[in-house]
Amino acid sequence: MFGIGPTEMMIVGVIAVILFGNRLPSVARSLGKSLTEFKKGMREFESEMHSSIYSDPPKSESKQIAEQKPADNPPELPGPDSPDEAHND
Repeated sequence: MFGIGPTEMMIVGVIAVILFGNRLPSVARSLGKSLTEFKKGMREFESEMHSSIYSDPPKSESKQIAEQKPADNPPELPGPDSPDEAHND
């Protein structure tokens, strides 16, 4: 778990007991609740992102896209051989 062995876990436990003492159960409980709330928020965020990515676009946008006509004569872009870009050496 997390790449640490039993010795390191015991050291972390001893330090936690020294720092928090009698408050350790309440600190662990509040940490657990905070982690649970964070995970719940992440699940809601992922669900919202998934539904917005994979849902159909709103009807107003799809109508606007369908009603757009391609240009009859698209403007020509100057190329490397165009006379507009004469090189004066």
